[in-house]
Amino acid sequence: MFQPLSIFVGLRYVRSRTRKFFVSFITWVSLIGVCVGVAALIVILSVMNGFETELRERLLSLSAHARVTGTADAAGWKDALAVANDTPGVRGAAPYVEIQALALHGAEMLPLQLRGIDPAVEARVSRAAAAMVEGELGTLVAGADRIVLGALVARQLAVGLGDRVTLLVPTVDASGTPAPRLREFTVGGIFEAGTPDHDGVLALAALEDVFALADHDPRAFGLQLRFDDALAAPLRARALAARLPANLSVRDWTADHANYFRAIRIEKTMMTLILLLVVAVAAFNIVAMLVMVVNDKRTDIAILRTLGATPASVQGVFATQGLVIGWGGVLAGVLLGVLLAHNVTPVVATLERVFGFRIFDPAVVYVTEIPSELHWDNVWVIATAALVITALATVHPARRAARIAPAEALRYE
Repeated sequence: MFQPLSIFVGLRYVRSRTRKFFVSFITWVSLIGVCVGVAALIVILSVMNGFETELRERLLSLSAHARVTGTADAAGWKDALAVANDTPGVRGAAPYVEIQALALHGAEMLPLQLRGIDPAVEARVSRAAAAMVEGELGTLVAGADRIVLGALVARQLAVGLGDRVTLLVPTVDASGTPAPRLREFTVGGIFEAGTPDHDGVLALAALEDVFALADHDPRAFGLQLRFDDALAAPLRARALAARLPANLSVRDWTADHANYFRAIRIEKTMMTLILLLVVAVAAFNIVAMLVMVVNDKRTDIAILRTLGATPASVQGVFATQGLVIGWGGVLAGVLLGVLLAHNVTPVVATLERVFGFRIFDPAVVYVTEIPSELHWDNVWVIATAALVITALATVHPARRAARIAPAEALRYE
């Protein structure tokens, strides 16, 4: 027999076959409940992490990590571009012009965001642009009046390659009188980034053409930046802003898309709390099981106390039994959750093939597979929370066992 006594007796109780089927049944239900709750929480958070990464990549496919905006002359923007390229962490910088315009084609009208770019340097700041330089963006030559539209924009305007689209830019003259500018462009390409923020509102044209359409307004001019790490964009943006003149400001992508990721964080927090309730319910089962075991082992407790066991030792016996069951469920849940999180895609594909259904219809959504990204910090937090919950579940039954008086327990035995 090894020491301490409480752990030895507690482990014997776990291994022993009880005569009461109901107690044994609740024991297995408790262990399986903890296992399922922990595994489900790990898998769901991994899937939400995968969707968050997928959304971030799609949002940044045609967007820079940060933008420099403000009012400056040509020399000022040239100096700002040199400072940006010289700042640590900046992988690339490129000029752009962005204005709001109204696209007209036949009876169709659609407001859109017209962005003027230089295809030769746009690949430095946009991952998707790098793939389109030889294709769609290769048609954007200064003075050619060509435009590349998002897929949803082209669909709503009912245009295709080679069609003509008229752009109207609302402006006012020096006297305050509305003086809209009109210019006709030829559709030279259609892109599909996979997000409505790009496909439904964005149009790309040559930098000089858009700048001329904006009447060379310096407020429409800016710089697009790409950093070595998209998640470090706020830190890199602050470092760059400190080196630029006060008339120029830097805004990173986390501020532009804050609502998306704030919603994801809220969903992940609420999902974590909801699924932790599954673990809490299993912990209540552990409480019920231990209370019944304490009532069943009253004679054993009295004998241990008579032989000199302290109340703390008796308390440790039943705490050990509850911790082995609860922590065993946590360990099994972590192993199962990590295994499923690493194999979500093949598991879902198998279920779709067996039951003949599609979770994500390609005709409806852009994401056709369930992405999964396991973060070990999430696993540690989940495991720690589950361990604490199951440990707390053993406190009341163990203290109740320690308060049993030996004389009372043996009176009718």
